[in-house]
Amino acid sequence: MAEIRIRSTNERISGEENVRAFLDNQEVLYEHWDASKLPAELHNKFVLSDEEKQTILSTFDSEIRDLAARRGYQIWDVISLSDATPNIEELLKKFEQIHTHTEDEIRGIVSGRGIFIIKGDEETGYFDVELEAGDVISVPENRAHFFTLMDNREIIAVRLFIEKDGWIATNIEDPSFTK
Repeated sequence: MAEIRIRSTNERISGEENVRAFLDNQEVLYEHWDASKLPAELHNKFVLSDEEKQTILSTFDSEIRDLAARRGYQIWDVISLSDATPNIEELLKKFEQIHTHTEDEIRGIVSGRGIFIIKGDEETGYFDVELEAGDVISVPENRAHFFTLMDNREIIAVRLFIEKDGWIATNIEDPSFTK
């Protein structure tokens, strides 16, 4: 289940309803899928063949199509990241830049863990959303954020897009952000 850490106060928010209420207030979509649907042989496998990625998409097809129909997403894929991913350090450096997109950034976590760092309203400032299997989040377009791995450095996520070119990141400098 997702957990939130408000960076300015180190306050933690946990519990599905509390997390959902906080994120709703920040205009960030949060839902939960049944991650136990994932075939057992894929639960802790972070190097995937194209066939295994297709199995993941088929497993969560109804959830993906429901979300796509409600939010206007047109295409989707699976991303898998771990220490076995070629050029993982370069990818993480790219991911760990504060940026915005002209469309929502969506992740449906099906295995492993990851974290979105998102700029909230003026009172809240930046907050972390720690995600695990089953958590689905959509960061609104034009919202400053970035996504990275947690200490386990393993994740499999479904990503949904409106445009066929996916998310084009516009990096920004924000002096209010501190790592």
